[in-house]
Amino acid sequence: MNLILIAGLLVAIESAMVSGQDHEDRSWADRLEYVGVAVEDPGYHVWGSSPVVGPSGKTHLFLARWPLKQEFKAWLTHSEIARYVSDSPEGPFVFQEVVVRGSGKEGAWDFQSPHNPNIQKVGDRYVLTYIANGGGVKSEQVASQRIGMMIADRPEGPWKKVGDDGLILAPPTDPSIWSHQSTVGVNNPALLEHPDGRFFLYYKAMKKGDVRRMGVAIADQVEGPYAFIADPLTSNSTTIEDGYAFVENGKVYLLTTHNNKGTGYLWESDNGIHFTDPILGYDKMHRYLDKELLANAKVPRGKKFERPQVLVQDGHPTHLYVASGANLTGGNGSHSCLFRIKRPNPSHSGSEAGSR
Repeated sequence: MNLILIAGLLVAIESAMVSGQDHEDRSWADRLEYVGVAVEDPGYHVWGSSPVVGPSGKTHLFLARWPLKQEFKAWLTHSEIARYVSDSPEGPFVFQEVVVRGSGKEGAWDFQSPHNPNIQKVGDRYVLTYIANGGGVKSEQVASQRIGMMIADRPEGPWKKVGDDGLILAPPTDPSIWSHQSTVGVNNPALLEHPDGRFFLYYKAMKKGDVRRMGVAIADQVEGPYAFIADPLTSNSTTIEDGYAFVENGKVYLLTTHNNKGTGYLWESDNGIHFTDPILGYDKMHRYLDKELLANAKVPRGKKFERPQVLVQDGHPTHLYVASGANLTGGNGSHSCLFRIKRPNPSHSGSEAGSR
């Protein structure tokens, strides 16, 4: 057998393994039932929707938005974080307020564009993590992304920044840590109150010449300080991002995007650090949506779901909120969509994923 044929067979085997990783186990993806659009705000792009149930039983969504007139790429320059509320996890959601804007201070880590919020209830408090950047040209904006944190006693606020300026995580200065000198900073936070009482802050980063991966920093208190785990957590060979972390039955799960395929990955771990190979977290749009609906959609970003965020109630995941790169109602902006998560098939109980 010649070397060219051998090389071709190796490529085919690797491709089959990657494909199998995506589709061998769909026990999570098949639990999803599309409900509809969660938030569409005329005049704005809407991106991501992180849910939490407040003391009165209302569901609050924290999401990023920016003006349509600035085009989609302005998420790096004109984004703000807003809160919407509903009596039900399935809406309708009504705008309440803008929660976070850029500080506008030259040289500040959060000079502009707070984005990708993640909301968690920790004890009797509500903890909001998000990203922002320090400005400059696009490459500088991307590299200067950092993670901030604010805390309130109610989803309605008032919100107080942690520390002097809210900065909770910046790229590590230690060159032995994988995300040192990350070309995308540290971004896309996913905060988890670990069963052992510590706080795990998952983040995305990228070494020069590599793909985007997920890492984690750990603290004894939610306000930090957070210490980095030296190695990346995920074994992906193509770019992933937008992690969301939750716990069920003692297992830690990360739900991420798989950018190239337009699907999601669900990663499982016993300790929140060492994760197994992923299963399919959510499928491509056409597996859930009516063909005519998808064919008539306007596409400001792409025909795929991104930025998954999960609502857990009574120990079970009940709803998945995703950013949609395609507008399914005929509008011009991106919006947020909603899935109902069905209880798992008992035959797949070993693959069940769930609560924070």
